[in-house]
Amino acid sequence: MKRCQPLPFISVGSPESTTPKEPGRMGTGRPSAAVPGSNLMPAVFLDRDGTLIEDRGSLRSPAQVVFYPETIAALRRIQQRFRLFIVTNQSCVAAGEVAIQEANEVNDFVVQWLRLKGVTIVAVYCCPHQRSDGCVCIKPNPHFLLHAAQWHGVDLHRSFVVGDHPQDVELARNAGARGIYVLTGHGQKHRSKLDSGEIVVTGIAAAADWLLGKMDASSALDGRSHPKAPLAANAPQLAE
Repeated sequence: MKRCQPLPFISVGSPESTTPKEPGRMGTGRPSAAVPGSNLMPAVFLDRDGTLIEDRGSLRSPAQVVFYPETIAALRRIQQRFRLFIVTNQSCVAAGEVAIQEANEVNDFVVQWLRLKGVTIVAVYCCPHQRSDGCVCIKPNPHFLLHAAQWHGVDLHRSFVVGDHPQDVELARNAGARGIYVLTGHGQKHRSKLDSGEIVVTGIAAAADWLLGKMDASSALDGRSHPKAPLAANAPQLAE
């Protein structure tokens, strides 16, 4: 299998790179907030196209990015209990439709726009390969989630993957997490491919409702409150 280097925050792997030997670093060069050995926190791993933003095909420019109207409010709510990551397959890079630099620019725009709106994305994991490449990082392989667990203090067994493709649900299963399938993007088209019993919601806002309801129910059962997920260093604080 080809191996690619999952350097978080704004990250696009390359066929020539190797497995990282040290923690990933944020785009600014500052270490990420979580460190190995800290208290483990649950996370939500978010698909990008069709989940957070409209799926408009191969995006080459930030000008093509259109967020769903409910994305910002939903993520603000989710990040109160979970750390947020983006995991995206961008096989358009390997196909020659989009340059790695262009994919980085789009991911950077998504993260920075969310940050301006008060939402902190800990890391973006982006696989640029085609499935025929046989790489380790393409969804539903759990490569990136395992990296997040190792370097960002994520408890995968209390974590979730939200996406509009069956491979997102399978990714969750492969990593020991749980999948939430949204009907935006390609969700309606591929819904029949899901196994029975999977969690299916209309979109990211409904996913937030389900996640927070799950956490509240868990708190009620075990008689204790769940701590808020710590924000990354220098995350903006919103006035109420």
